Amino acid sequence: MTSTTATATETGARTDEAATVISGARERIDALDDRIIGLIQERMAVSAVIQDARISSGGRRVNLAREMEVLAHYRDALGKPGTSLAMTLLELCRGRI
Repeated sequence: MTSTTATATETGARTDEAATVISGARERIDALDDRIIGLIQERMAVSAVIQDARISSGGRRVNLAREMEVLAHYRDALGKPGTSLAMTLLELCRGRI
């Protein structure tokens, strides 16, 4: 669906003008989501490097103090939902502990 062909019915809007705005904004969100997914995949790869280095040096796979810093960073930036987001990112990057 492109912003020039979106209808009010397809977007849930009540006017064609609003449908055009919504369609364009959805395209932008889809592009942002693609970038976010790419960044998460990059973060997962970097996290794997860190875990491999830590384990090969005799350390543990997970550094809980660092994870608490990450949780606080997301919470401070995004509020309580940021903590949930950070937990999901940490789980993706290191698996469940």
